[in-house]
Amino acid sequence: MTYTPSNPENVFTYGAPFLKFGPGSSDEIGYDLSLTGAKRALVVTDPGISATGIPQRVAEQMSPFGIDALVYDQVHVEPTDASFREAIEFAREHGPFDAYVAVGGGSSIDTAKAVDLLMTNPGDLMDYVNAPVGEGRNPEQPLKPLIAVPTTTGTGAESTTICVLDVIEHKVKTGISHARLRPTMAVVDPRLILTQPPGVTASAGMDILSHALESWTARPYTAYEHKKPEERVPYCGRNPIADMWATKALHLLSTSFRQSVHHGDDEAARADMSLAATFAGMGFGNAGVHIPHANAYPIAGRVKDFHPADYPGTEPMVPHGMAVSLTAPEAFRFTFETDPDRHIGAARMLAPDAPMTNDPRDLLPSVLMDLMRDIGIPNGIDAVGYDESDIPDLVAGTMKQQRVLASCPREVREEDISGIFERSLTLW
Repeated sequence: MTYTPSNPENVFTYGAPFLKFGPGSSDEIGYDLSLTGAKRALVVTDPGISATGIPQRVAEQMSPFGIDALVYDQVHVEPTDASFREAIEFAREHGPFDAYVAVGGGSSIDTAKAVDLLMTNPGDLMDYVNAPVGEGRNPEQPLKPLIAVPTTTGTGAESTTICVLDVIEHKVKTGISHARLRPTMAVVDPRLILTQPPGVTASAGMDILSHALESWTARPYTAYEHKKPEERVPYCGRNPIADMWATKALHLLSTSFRQSVHHGDDEAARADMSLAATFAGMGFGNAGVHIPHANAYPIAGRVKDFHPADYPGTEPMVPHGMAVSLTAPEAFRFTFETDPDRHIGAARMLAPDAPMTNDPRDLLPSVLMDLMRDIGIPNGIDAVGYDESDIPDLVAGTMKQQRVLASCPREVREEDISGIFERSLTLW
């Protein structure tokens, strides 16, 4: 069933950080940060990125501008409530700070957002985590300036108002969402991702693709009830500006995604992937995402013993972009009826030469599965350790993501999600 509001919305909103893009752009962060008046900054990163020396170089360039920088390099890849708290305690022990700089993938950027939030607002982390997992409290105080410097191409976290975490007790991935979490500035330097290995490029790239497809197919802003000014949220629904970013991201992915996975030294392809990640983030950060992301949270949160290629450490994990992709083909088959032309159009943007399928609803899923096979994404949730007996728990985890599911163009019931998981055990 699609949505039929009694008093349809006629207003949409759009927000984005200041953006600096291009090779060498990360060399100017000291100057950029000096414009905020900051005198003391915390650089937030993970051990793997720290080992490259990039965060230290970013920190060192602040000194000529009178900024004292400290590096925290213990971010947990696929962060948890526990790892967020460790970072927050470090900041409290060594603070205060006037600004934050996140150098890394979505994990580092999201951790920096959480640190900034809890360093400027009272309460506990779970007070701000989205309901029903947390209390869903809104921050009352402005956050300090945050510059996000992505070193992976995928999450779009440099553009968005969301930080994502695993809540260990509930075995579910969820998030904190508020306009104040959007970074002040995104610095996207394609040089920083040239060493991103194929497995990470594939998984993170599927996150870009899902961001673009989910925002492109999301519930239109006119399908919501009209809101009062104080009720407006960052995810306002599909709208013309978000559509523009989604379509541009899909066109870039059509020529750069496979090339970046198989030929990571192609600087032009890497630059296009960086642009696609940023554009898709600017789209979904306003329109919203829906079923694939809602399903991804319990897939990642309930991981058993799967460990992906090219990721550091030995802990079991299903990377976020991989988790998102595993039910995407069936999710878009489910939403097809809400706007067939959009789904067919998305497939054509991503794979212009793909032959039409006997049933048009199969076109976008078939294009996605062809890509996933080519870049080494696992064949469904069975391939990352789940079987039919796990589906009830996965469904329960998905249904906790009501903030995300609200963006789906169809009303979503438990039996709908169960069917999507069942059909996603094996995809091809």
